Amino acid sequence: MSSPVSSIRNLGPASDESFARAGIESAEQLRDLGADAAYTLLLRNGTRPHFIGYYALVMGLQGRPWNDCQGAEKTELRTRFDALVANVRQDKTATITGIEADLDKIGTGLKRD
Repeated sequence: MSSPVSSIRNLGPASDESFARAGIESAEQLRDLGADAAYTLLLRNGTRPHFIGYYALVMGLQGRPWNDCQGAEKTELRTRFDALVANVRQDKTATITGIEADLDKIGTGLKRD
């Protein structure tokens, strides 16, 4: 039997729906993927980037409270978060063509997060 995603510390009932949209149906699957791969899937499936949400996920997978993240650890997580977001955005812009590509170049194309 599998556990809901919301059984992981720091993740509430709304997390179950968000992760399910990304194809992650259980806490076990989320743990197997790890924070970075799971968060990338969330971003690719429409979740808006939110640093606190990301580090709450990282802390939760470690069994720690979300507000336990501080100092150098938080700085390192911010760097990882920014890289994840940039990679997903780059992938999205690499696949657009035509007028959408032109509009994106001037900042009016793709939806901005």
